[in-house]
Amino acid sequence: MLTAHPSLLREFVERCEMLRRRLASGGSAETRRQLEDASYTLCVLTGTRQLDTALSAARRQLADAMRREQPLRH
Repeated sequence: MLTAHPSLLREFVERCEMLRRRLASGGSAETRRQLEDASYTLCVLTGTRQLDTALSAARRQLADAMRREQPLRH
């Protein structure tokens, strides 16, 4: 299975979280549209259909990438 580059996943996780916060504090229609666009992209990147599922999948993929980059030392 193909996976997105960790930096791209991180960018979209951060973007979605920021836009969610902005929307919760009275964001505009433009903020809502931006969140919808970012959510769609994150769902495509993670092969999911819901933002919460996409965020979980992206975080899991990022954690896996970190473990691969920094193997445990004995």
